Amino acid sequence: MAVEGGAERPGGFEAATGDGPTPASADHERAAEVRIAFEGLLQIRRLTHTGPGDPAAVPAPWELRRPVRAVALALEAASLTASAVDASGERTATGYRVTPGERAGTVRVEWLGPHGSGAARQEERALTECAAALAPLGWEALLYRGPRRRRFLEVEPAP
Repeated sequence: MAVEGGAERPGGFEAATGDGPTPASADHERAAEVRIAFEGLLQIRRLTHTGPGDPAAVPAPWELRRPVRAVALALEAASLTASAVDASGERTATGYRVTPGERAGTVRVEWLGPHGSGAARQEERALTECAAALAPLGWEALLYRGPRRRRFLEVEPAP
C-alpha cells in the first residue's frame, strides 16, 4: 500500500482514464508519479523487446494485455488532460476518456467534458493531439465519427 498524508491508500498508481475522480495528489506529486510510471513502462519495453528497431516505439507484451491502462499512461505522460467524474458519475472536467474498443486489443479514446463545456468543439483538435502523442510509442490511432457526429479515436498497436 502507498502512503499519502500519513494514511494508507490501496493499490498505488493508476493512470487516469477519464472515468474516475480528479487525482487527489497535488499537481507536482501526480506529475512525478506519472513520470516514474512512464519511465518504468519504457524500461519494460527495453527489457522485453526482441525485434529490430527502437524498443521505445513498440508496445511491450504487458501493454498488449492491458491496452486501456497503457494508452491512458501514454496520454497522461504526454501532459494531456483526462476527463473526470464525480461520485454520481457526472463529468467534472474536460479531457480524454480511454475505454476498451469494440474489438479485442483495441482502445477507444474520446474527448468529453461537463454539459456545456464545449468539449464537442474541441474534440477534433484534442484527439489529433492524442493521436500524435501515441504514434511514436507504437500505437496507431484512427479518427472516426460516431453517433451524434461525435469523433473518437480507435487505437491499436501499429502493424
